Amino acid sequence: MGGEKKRYYVVWEGQKTGVLKSWEECKNSIHGFKGAKYKSFSTLELAKKAFSENYEDYRGKVVFECELSKEQLKLIGEPNLETISVDAACSGNPGIMEYRGVDTETKKQIFIQGPFKQGTNNIGEFLALVHGLSYLKQKKLDYPVYSDSKIAISWVKKGQCRTNLQITSDNKSLFELVKRAEKWLKENKYTTKILKWETKAWGEIPADFGRK
Repeated sequence: MGGEKKRYYVVWEGQKTGVLKSWEECKNSIHGFKGAKYKSFSTLELAKKAFSENYEDYRGKVVFECELSKEQLKLIGEPNLETISVDAACSGNPGIMEYRGVDTETKKQIFIQGPFKQGTNNIGEFLALVHGLSYLKQKKLDYPVYSDSKIAISWVKKGQCRTNLQITSDNKSLFELVKRAEKWLKENKYTTKILKWETKAWGEIPADFGRK
């Protein structure tokens, strides 16, 4: 999407290691490489520093260039790591969309769905959040779930995906999934706390696909 800040990618273990300046280059480096170790950073300086250090020092940690005051950061506090985080990625609007959920602390992937044709990021965020709620209820886990999307959180609390996207032959299966998610929200009660991920304070949500 336009206006997003450039990201830098550090690959500690992959086909090509070092500080890479695009997601495409990073993706080519880690694709098919078992045990690839990589992470995205907001500035070149942070990326260079990270590459000179060990991956384990950064695994599961949020690293970012802070834009908030110390007072604001203190008020927001630290993220709860005993949670799961969900996010979506969409190439185009509408475009190819996928979503996933991860362990907030370790970034270990718990579930992933897609790619879906002619989807939107908002739909993906909504589905990811419902999937997370369903997963936690099924596993009987009393963990909160993080989302960085105010829209998705609002849709889930209202029990309806309020997208303006039109149904086509390409995204018919996606809308069937949306209907299933809405049905689940209508028929199930859940005690899971839905928390807003504070990106400005903590950096990208751990479930982020790293394609910015």
